[in-house]
Amino acid sequence: MNMKEKTVSKMEDRLNKIERLIAENGVGSDYLSRAERIQRDINIALFAGAVGLAAGVGVWAWFKMKD
Repeated sequence: MNMKEKTVSKMEDRLNKIERLIAENGVGSDYLSRAERIQRDINIALFAGAVGLAAGVGVWAWFKMKD
């Protein structure tokens, strides 16, 4: 790895650390963490709903084929 690539890599790492620090402690960080939590809960609910729907369709199809 040459000097330019190392410099670019270190600068990107530092910028990422600064961005994380601002996201965790900056203005609106409470809203950001709340929004991330809400998004996670919505994703879990959608996944559970899709699994339940697939299971329901499977059971329905199984009983339809039995008759």
